[in-house]
Amino acid sequence: MIYLDNNATTRVDPMVLETMLPFLQGEYGNASSGSTFAKPAKKALAKARVQVAALLGCQPEEILFTSGGTESLNTALFSATQLHTDRRHLVIGSTEHSAVLKPVAWLEKRQGYEVTRLPVDSLGRVDLDELATAIRPGRTAAIALMWANNETGVISPVPEAAALAEAHGIPFITDAVQAAGKILLSLEGLGIHSLAISGHKFHAPKGIGALYVNRHFPFKPWMLGGAQENNRRAGTENTAGIAGLGAAAELALHHLRGHAGSGEGSGAESVRQLRDRFETEALRRIPGAHLNGDPVRRIPNTSSLRFDGVQAEGLILLLDQRGICVSAGSACTAGSLDPSPVLTAMGLDAVAARSTVRFSFSRLTTADEVDQVLDGLEKSVVKFRSLFPAEGLNG
Repeated sequence: MIYLDNNATTRVDPMVLETMLPFLQGEYGNASSGSTFAKPAKKALAKARVQVAALLGCQPEEILFTSGGTESLNTALFSATQLHTDRRHLVIGSTEHSAVLKPVAWLEKRQGYEVTRLPVDSLGRVDLDELATAIRPGRTAAIALMWANNETGVISPVPEAAALAEAHGIPFITDAVQAAGKILLSLEGLGIHSLAISGHKFHAPKGIGALYVNRHFPFKPWMLGGAQENNRRAGTENTAGIAGLGAAAELALHHLRGHAGSGEGSGAESVRQLRDRFETEALRRIPGAHLNGDPVRRIPNTSSLRFDGVQAEGLILLLDQRGICVSAGSACTAGSLDPSPVLTAMGLDAVAARSTVRFSFSRLTTADEVDQVLDGLEKSVVKFRSLFPAEGLNG
């Protein structure tokens, strides 16, 4: 199988698994216990906190371990709205992940919040002037803007947006689930209130993530109970998962800084080169193929392509039969009959949105795999169009 659905999840790196195994076997102590047996677990948590902080360019005490991106984002929204209960207005991007869209919709429908959803242009970009106009001084409780889009890879102007929010004293939340481990981040001094990451997007296991909480801002915990995570997130720590997250963070930073060595398919720049070569060849070989999103300002591993006269669902099935795994977009909305809200927000009609396939690479992807995918993609598009000629080329 050739796997190009890394924005949905990634393979656990063997070095990450090796780091986790001791805490699934002999070192099974509870990190919150006071016994000598718990010391290895305590040390593992402290080490992972340092490793994740290094990846994000922040201080270790600003890292709060969670179960993943969804919990982190819900926690951040809860904290922001509880800090200023008199503020009843939220500003979010229109192309946010459902982990932001759904809790905000709940706040809107059940709690009476007013919500401004920032539009994007045809390349998926947010306009900072529109953000500035949307802010209601003294009334806006939080601004949420994702760092990199999970479907198109388009990068938002998060540092500038965070500075704008800070100038108005508004908590700024960012979903960095697709950005962490793919581009260099440095949060120190940015004015971001909170930031979410998820380990399974950069070769750690599923079910572990982190929330960055700026040490200069107040914070209200969402999960109550024990005193874990310095009273910020109750519940027994997932020691093995946290150790794996730390190891994955260290490996990701190693690759981002260009120390990946000469192995094929390793290193951040080689991922970009493979992605770019794939796109260039796909657009050249396949008539009626188009790129979605900003071709420049995006994370290096993501390619969103649409194919005239093709339905993504059928094309994905044909590719799957060739042993090639890709997706139509977000794994969290798989199976929905509605066109992608991200693509429709960019101005694509339902037909164009439903003809889109997402290809997402990782440092484990090889040049030979890209060649095989290009061959399989070209043949699959031709086959689909021959089977359903009535679809035609829709522009």
